[in-house]
Amino acid sequence: MATCPASGFDEARGAGDPIGRCSATEQDCRGGIGVIEYVMGLREADETQVAVVGGKGAHLGALSRIEGIRVPAGFCVTTDAYRRIVADTPSMADRLDQLSHLNPDDREAIRTLSADIRRTIEGIAFPDDLAAAITRALARLGEQAAYAVRSSATAEDLPTASFAGQQDTYLNVVGPAAILQHVSRCWASLFTERAVAYRRRNGIDHRKVRMAVVVQQMVFPHASGILFTADPVTGNRKVATVDAGFGLGEALVSGLVNPDVYKVRDGEVVTKAVSAKQRAVHPLPGGGTQEVAIDPRRQGQAALTDAQVVRLVRLGRRLEAHFGRPQDIEWCLVDDDFQIVQSRPITTLFPIPETGDQDNHVYVSVGHGQMMTDPMKPLGLSIWRLTAMAPMHEAGGRLFVDVTRHLASPASRDGFLEMAGRSDPLIRDALETVLDRGDVVPSLPDGGPGGPPAGGPPAPIETDPAIVTQLIERSQASIAALRRDIRTKTGPALFDFLLDAFEEHKRVLRDPLNFQAIMAGMEATWWLNDKLYEWLGEKNAADTLTLSAPGNVTSEMGLALLDVADVIRPHPEVVAFLQGVEDEGFLDELPKLAGGTEAREAIEAYLDRYGMRCVGEIDITRPRWSERPTTLVPVILDNVKLFEPGAAERRFEQGRQEAEKKERDVLSRLRALPDGERKADEAKRMIDRVRTFIGYREYPKYDIVSRFFVYKQALLEEAERLVRAGVLPEKEDIFSLTFQELHDVVRTNQVDDQLIQQRKDAYRSYHALTPPRVLTSDGEVITGAYRRDDVPAGALIGLPVSAGTIEGRARVILDMAEADLAAGDILVTAHTDPSWTPLFVAVSGLVTEVGGLMTHGAVIAREYGLPAVVGVVDATRLIRDGQRIRVHGTDGYVEILP
Repeated sequence: MATCPASGFDEARGAGDPIGRCSATEQDCRGGIGVIEYVMGLREADETQVAVVGGKGAHLGALSRIEGIRVPAGFCVTTDAYRRIVADTPSMADRLDQLSHLNPDDREAIRTLSADIRRTIEGIAFPDDLAAAITRALARLGEQAAYAVRSSATAEDLPTASFAGQQDTYLNVVGPAAILQHVSRCWASLFTERAVAYRRRNGIDHRKVRMAVVVQQMVFPHASGILFTADPVTGNRKVATVDAGFGLGEALVSGLVNPDVYKVRDGEVVTKAVSAKQRAVHPLPGGGTQEVAIDPRRQGQAALTDAQVVRLVRLGRRLEAHFGRPQDIEWCLVDDDFQIVQSRPITTLFPIPETGDQDNHVYVSVGHGQMMTDPMKPLGLSIWRLTAMAPMHEAGGRLFVDVTRHLASPASRDGFLEMAGRSDPLIRDALETVLDRGDVVPSLPDGGPGGPPAGGPPAPIETDPAIVTQLIERSQASIAALRRDIRTKTGPALFDFLLDAFEEHKRVLRDPLNFQAIMAGMEATWWLNDKLYEWLGEKNAADTLTLSAPGNVTSEMGLALLDVADVIRPHPEVVAFLQGVEDEGFLDELPKLAGGTEAREAIEAYLDRYGMRCVGEIDITRPRWSERPTTLVPVILDNVKLFEPGAAERRFEQGRQEAEKKERDVLSRLRALPDGERKADEAKRMIDRVRTFIGYREYPKYDIVSRFFVYKQALLEEAERLVRAGVLPEKEDIFSLTFQELHDVVRTNQVDDQLIQQRKDAYRSYHALTPPRVLTSDGEVITGAYRRDDVPAGALIGLPVSAGTIEGRARVILDMAEADLAAGDILVTAHTDPSWTPLFVAVSGLVTEVGGLMTHGAVIAREYGLPAVVGVVDATRLIRDGQRIRVHGTDGYVEILP
């Protein structure tokens, strides 16, 4: 078949105009049309053409047009070629359907089916016109030259997902027949076991991902490696990291050698570690590669000079600026000239809150304090910010508080660090690490604008239970008025009303008496723990003294579900029905069963009081128990199985009696000490104080989520009107808009569908990020540490928050709805907000990855008398479900038993 004369392939430029711009009158120009469909010059590709040339091809195309950036010449075999191959093979459709239904954890099934698909693709014969299109492209660059043949999937190297290493690259491929064979292998690599499992876990449809193939001229470098324009370990955007080795980069990527590692900041190499590089990968003359031994005299030589490293980083900063985010760059050094063979975004970096200035800032995670580190949707983020007591910043779907001024001011620093340490010792240690550096936080003079001490003033209120009653009555009256008045508000008027409601929300929380009551209980707890340890040598004595404290709405919530189980337990037909429940409308079916009416009334009464709660309840968009009552069914069934009738009352009374017994014991022992009467009198006052106020610690959160549910119901009604008007396809789409954006949609009846989709994609990507406790404005994640040497070797260190020691079976549970507990089990999870409380009544101990002395899980663990250790880093990964563990709640560590 004749070559189309208008091909436009410019050997000097590499790959120029789109191959195959031919005149329709030319003989055999069908070949040109084929080339237009199946091959694109690399320099013609850009980031708008991911669907045509894949992620890698799009990035390389964009790179090749940046002035001063050298990219090996080449072309892309487009996704049309892959699509044609798949379409011409009828069995592929069935196999892809089977693949889409596999469990992502069923490795054997994925291995078998993906291998079958790969064999099928590699066995498909190339259509003549497709083979001719690729061969002509090769002829323009040099048919017998050596090439790299590289996979480029349409879901690869995107800003929100990293598919690095999931598909194949082949180096030093020589000759048209070998190129075609390796193009087929690249197509097949779309179905490696790893790639298939990744797509299944991330909800990516196998049928919507297509494969292009990049064919580039080989370069044979003196050295090669990877440049990260931000530190991939700490996240610091001002520190670039260079990994370098001799020969082809395959030696580094495959782990064959340890690279030289350079760190560069402000144009200077600040650290350098030169390794002994014993092996390298070199090309073979006839194609392919081989491992070779490096001359021992050369093994310890640096692969790059410092000047070359600085020059490489300068080049990387240009690419970072061009693409608008930190880059992971693969480079080759040829004749003292750097060539770039790949640049993709670093998707593992946690985003930095935006401030609009160039000053240094230190941020602390809000989610760690709220026991909810999952990402939040935009509506949830914006409403939490609108109702919060302090300014907050968003990043990665999470909220952060800027604590720079608290740290800078001597007037507030010590008090703030003390409060941070009680909340989460790892946060305090991280903040102290920042302060020790001396160059991150500016120092303000005494009395500067740092604000009052973070702990606030002491609590000058009397120990009077009427104060708590008064605060609760005020809250209930305010919420009742909110429910009454919001019913008549619709359209833009609803949003004006809600802005006023948010101010009332903050007014209630700002009530000085509210803050004083909370602090009174916390300070009394700290006083008792400190003084009783000093006087009696007893650790965490307040844990027992606060058992069954009155007025704790969260612990009452857990016990109330035991009462629901008491109603259901006598009715086997109801129990059997609940064991098979999947539909959220199951409450309507209950009256058809013997005992079902009583069961329904008990569950509905519980939902009337607690149905606004849910896992992750600080995010208004999360489904509440009232919206998804099936969430509670497994917990109710566990309570039916594990407890006898009357367990709630017995448990509360047992705790109260233990607290009274502990009080008598403590006071008796104190009186026997020198100056004992004074010490006993002081302790008695603090015991009365802690039992009066500590239960109220949980009520403000109950107030907040009660209001949130009212706001949510009103906004969802507005969303339903938008759906009926054809403005939105689904009412839940409002969750992807901020409060102000939703207000604008209601006002204009217009919505940006693309924005909503972008927000949904971003929210999915945020789940892959681990939120830091402490983050700087340079993007550096500061990781705190426990600095202890008083625990057994191999023990997992955490914070002791509820005294006692317990041994039992670990149940690693990440989703409350999947809990299946037996008597004596120890709950191990990432974090527990108040919605997890119903599980606490059934377990014997608690271990969490996040938490502090006064966070919800700790307070309820003490209330229920559960030994608990929180803040155990990576507990859900290090402890396997079903292992036996011993929880040392007094000393703050966990042992994994043989």
